[in-house]
Amino acid sequence: MAANQALIEKLNALPVDRLAEVEDFVDFIRLREQDQTLVRNAAASSAPAIAAVWDNPEDDAYNAF
Repeated sequence: MAANQALIEKLNALPVDRLAEVEDFVDFIRLREQDQTLVRNAAASSAPAIAAVWDNPEDDAYNAF
């Protein structure tokens, strides 16, 4: 909690126009995290289907290289 309080104090010391920049940056970080979560979830959900396609006896010859 001490870190949160320090951040709040720093935010309170900023001019209003800088607070808008901080808010935009926080929104950017949150959206990036959401995007990364979506990508991770999509990859995890498609892993079994991809494994079925890529892990087959016909392609064993390619695994030797």
